[in-house]
Amino acid sequence: MAANVESMFYVREKPWHGLGTMVEEAPTSADALRLAGLDWKVIQKNIQVVGGERIANYKANIRETDGSVLGVVTDRYKIVQNEEAFSFTDSLIDGDVRYETAGSLCGGKKIWLLAKLPDTELVGDKTEPYMCFSNTHDGSGAIRVCMTPVRVVCNNTLNLALNSASRAWSVRHTGDIKTKLHEARLCLEMANSYMEDLGKYADHMANTKVSDDEIRKILDEMFPVDDESSERSKKSAEKAKQEYMVCYFAPDLVNFMGTAWGAINAMSDMISHSEPRRKTANYQENNWRRIMDGHAMMDKMVSLLSVKA
Repeated sequence: MAANVESMFYVREKPWHGLGTMVEEAPTSADALRLAGLDWKVIQKNIQVVGGERIANYKANIRETDGSVLGVVTDRYKIVQNEEAFSFTDSLIDGDVRYETAGSLCGGKKIWLLAKLPDTELVGDKTEPYMCFSNTHDGSGAIRVCMTPVRVVCNNTLNLALNSASRAWSVRHTGDIKTKLHEARLCLEMANSYMEDLGKYADHMANTKVSDDEIRKILDEMFPVDDESSERSKKSAEKAKQEYMVCYFAPDLVNFMGTAWGAINAMSDMISHSEPRRKTANYQENNWRRIMDGHAMMDKMVSLLSVKA
């Protein structure tokens, strides 16, 4: 992933790849744009073959500062500039926003920003809601925005999908982007509703008792093995269960011991901080994707606990 990070800044704590410019306080959008190395524009140019014949219905997205080709897109593709992304985020939360990190991936093809919203509490725990905005200039993905609450005491994310409130929104680079961004603002103004519903869900799960035997049964479903499984698979499953139990009995969860909320937070802690079993070249990029989409293991844990609740 480090090789894919072109530029970025971060506040106080050095990120996983050790790259970027550290700042003491989260900056405003104007500073963030510059510190993240995102103060450049994308322009579109026609594409032609050798000999000069134009390729119809397609254009190249090009970074204006250095002429880098970021991607080939159709005529319907509408550019959302980096500056517009920050302006959108500012207007979404009335300009009172500080950016914790932002940057560029894959030579400018992908950009992201993470903005901190006012603190709140979930069942007595200080929680910091963040809004993550990601965009692509290569035509590979949609404009994405999502809410990501972080439990401060252990710095783990609570990206829980709720049936009652949306956490994320996306739109493709087609049509009237300004109108769609306006619709996004209306949608994400429901962020308070999401946090309110998350608070109700957390309170319900904190009052739902779960025994140690039930936790073990859930872990057996999370990490299944049978007689035909290889020794490697059995060892991997056992290691995962042990890692989870270490998180489950962690001091910061003592107030939620024996509850569904404690079980959920233990899984969040495990997937947020444990070393991956397969440290592939793009595993950290996958972690960023999970900020937007959620994590399959978390979703499964929530689903298994919801049956009991």
